Amino acid sequence: MLSATPETGLGAAPLIVGVDEAGRGPLAGPVVAAAVVLCKPCPEGLDDSKRLSSKKRGLLEPRIRESCAWGLAVVEPEEIDRINIFQATMQAMTLAVTRLVDALGRDPDQVLIDGNMSPHGRNPGWRWPDARPIVGGDGKEKCIGAASILAKEHRDRMMREAAERHPHYGWERNAGYGTAEHMEALRRHGPTPLHRRSFAPVAQLALL
Repeated sequence: MLSATPETGLGAAPLIVGVDEAGRGPLAGPVVAAAVVLCKPCPEGLDDSKRLSSKKRGLLEPRIRESCAWGLAVVEPEEIDRINIFQATMQAMTLAVTRLVDALGRDPDQVLIDGNMSPHGRNPGWRWPDARPIVGGDGKEKCIGAASILAKEHRDRMMREAAERHPHYGWERNAGYGTAEHMEALRRHGPTPLHRRSFAPVAQLALL
């Protein structure tokens, strides 16, 4: 499932969408974006996912899924290599918001995005020109914080599952980031189909 709305409905509050992504920096795995509209009652404890413990994120994710409206999008490594990580992130955000809006059946009143850029003018599918980027928004706006939690938890789960198929790289611990453990495994075993070959550390090792 890549989108959902709560059974209890949204109420009369303005539809404010928070958007965030996870996985721009890793050497392996997808980039994932989430878009969330908070409903009442709002889950307590929402914050930037990086500030929360794994246990806290794990508790909040199902609460967000159950009580909020949300959309998710995944852009795989092959596509990241084809269009570059920046464009892949813009694509993931666009798909996440589109899926959420389709599930809601109406356009949002406002779209808030973590970071300093919007997909407006950067992705042909983006249709919310007034979307507002907010640097550090995942710690300032609860709807963006909720999106950051959904994106990170979904991506981390994908990487744990991928680690079962590719056990040498420690993805269940490093989520595909270029840790010493991961780099050593790359040198020993080479890249997998989930590695981003357009990223310099992977490209250089792939030539050896």
